[in-house]
Amino acid sequence: MMDQQIEKLQDLINESKFTLVITGAGISVASGIASMHGLNMADTFQFASTIVLKATPEHYYRVSRRSFLDAIFNNGPSFAHKKMAELEKKGKLQGVITTNIDGLHSPAGSKNVAEIQGSFHVNKCLSCGKRNDDICIWNQGKAPRCNCGGLMCSFPVYAHVGVLEEEVSKSRNWAGNAELVIIVGAIGNYSSVYFNYINPSAKIVQINPAKTQFDSLAEINIHKTADAVFEKIS
Repeated sequence: MMDQQIEKLQDLINESKFTLVITGAGISVASGIASMHGLNMADTFQFASTIVLKATPEHYYRVSRRSFLDAIFNNGPSFAHKKMAELEKKGKLQGVITTNIDGLHSPAGSKNVAEIQGSFHVNKCLSCGKRNDDICIWNQGKAPRCNCGGLMCSFPVYAHVGVLEEEVSKSRNWAGNAELVIIVGAIGNYSSVYFNYINPSAKIVQINPAKTQFDSLAEINIHKTADAVFEKIS
């Protein structure tokens, strides 16, 4: 049954002129990053706090590293991340909307990505406000600092958890043009941000090992991991 569903997904991808993928925390589990249900909440509250960053920068850095930055730098993108980049290069995938802040779609090779909640690619100095959009500043063994000496902080942390408007604009445009929407490892739809903008005639496919709110919306529900499914997609 699962193989038949994956074959149907392949047919839909081949037929679609505009395919949009929506990714959530589930796609990054294979990279060693915990899903929403597996997060260490004590650590999460700390790396989401500008108060902790300002008070104890090196402690903040260590917490962020063990929470997920080590997985980003040591493990890199999952197979599914890489397959999406491959599909984009082939012209079979037109955009990716993600709520993840791990930034793993870009190193996998994807170009058309809307990181609607920002990521550790999007950084700002807490002193002078200068932007530095490079995740590698978090891979230097210490809390990153601006040329002015101020502490660098990632979005959404400095925005107190929010949406990055420049990315939301892209996501809404893609949603309106989509003929096929593939939801991968996501549990929430951020309806007013982008989901309500999805083309009403678009076909929706969900890939997630667990049942979610998308089960009732999707034409096909493939309850397997992202890597297991995308290994069979060409």
